[in-house]
Formats: sequence, C-alpha cells, structure tokens
Amino acid sequence: MNILFVCNQNEHRSPTAECIFKDHEGVCVRSAGLYDGSKVLLDRKLLEWADVVFVMEEEQKEEIKQRFPECRKNIIVLDIPDIYSYMDERLIILLKERTKQFFS
Repeated sequence: MNILFVCNQNEHRSPTAECIFKDHEGVCVRSAGLYDGSKVLLDRKLLEWADVVFVMEEEQKEEIKQRFPECRKNIIVLDIPDIYSYMDERLIILLKERTKQFFS
C-alpha cells in the first residue's frame, strides 16, 4: 500500500509521519506539502502514486480537491494542528494514534 502524508510546507508534520512509518512492513510512505517552498511539493504524480492520502487539517483536504478535481483518492483528515516541530514526541503519539488502523 502506498501512503502519502500531506501538510502545508512538508517541514514538520508530514515528514515526521514519513519518518516514523517508512520502515513499516507492507507500506511505502512519502510526504509532501501543498504550498510553494515545500521540501516536496504535492503534484498529480504523487497523488496518482498514493492509495491513501492523509492530511493534517480539513483545509488541506479541501485544497487538494480544489487543485486536483479529478482526484478520487481516499483523503483522511488527521486533525493535527500546525503547532509541532519535526519529530516532536507529542506529534509522534498523535500520528500513531490517528493512523493505527492502517499501521497495525
């Protein structure tokens, strides 16, 4: 299964998710950001690659739907605000709790 994590700038939340799940058996994980200046900018190719897309906030889901109206992927909102640093222990706990059905 190919899993894509998306946040605003691909600096803190989505790269943390990619890092903590990258070695999980049976999945390939990538991350991207929605806005210019992102380390990896979300594009059509990444969306096509993904089986499941996790976004951190509802607004990001809406932005993807607006930019890529042809996208019919399952987009799951994790409700994780942009208040955490990269690899913050609290962020890791939230990511694991909110994705546990996919990473059992």
